[in-house]
Amino acid sequence: MSAWKPELEAIIGARHGGQVEHVLGLLQKLDARFPNVAEIAYQLAWTCDVLGRAAEAIPHYERALTLGLAPNDHAGALLGLGSTLRATGEFARSAEILRSGQHLFPDHREFDVFLALTAHDLGQHAEATKLLLLALVDTSEDPGITTYQRALRFQAHRL
Repeated sequence: MSAWKPELEAIIGARHGGQVEHVLGLLQKLDARFPNVAEIAYQLAWTCDVLGRAAEAIPHYERALTLGLAPNDHAGALLGLGSTLRATGEFARSAEILRSGQHLFPDHREFDVFLALTAHDLGQHAEATKLLLLALVDTSEDPGITTYQRALRFQAHRL
């Protein structure tokens, strides 16, 4: 096991226990000691995001993605980066990142929903509505939605 892994797991455990502010300092110190570990950079980005420090989170997400993450963390980091870019008003870049997530992880429908939010911010209301309708139709088990699935899909493609 890597030297940093048990320490990172303990820090994440403390974060789940609600000690988010305290965890940020611990992650920053761990990152300073192990600056080329994607998992640490990703957890640091995620923690900055949770604390409302979006601008601080962005470079950590980018570094984590550059260093390389396991598929599930890679998807999470792309989604986090795309969402955080949207929060900081970088809508075009947000859309670019979220579209890359859609391409790399087509079964992760959360990319569609977050891209819809960004499309709305870009004034692309028809595209936003289409993305949301298709995500709803494709993932809902609600009997009313499934009954009208074909009609809703047809309408979504007409937007």
